Amino acid sequence: MKANPILEEIWKIKDDLAREAGYDTHRFFENLRRWESEHPPAGPVIHSAEELRVFAENEERRRSGATTLTLNEESPRQS
Repeated sequence: MKANPILEEIWKIKDDLAREAGYDTHRFFENLRRWESEHPPAGPVIHSAEELRVFAENEERRRSGATTLTLNEESPRQS
């Protein structure tokens, strides 16, 4: 099997965190919760694939400078 440097780095970090917690899952998650409280997210937090899709569409629209067009179902009224 071909070595994957990204996976190897993730496994190393996992091993370091487990060793730091003494291989105790309760301590591991306690450390994780403490870290999360000390480092709140700087950007949006996405909870689902649908939220990710909407976020990506909005970002693409924002970056391209395109405006959002809406379809008006009613015909314009003549004065």
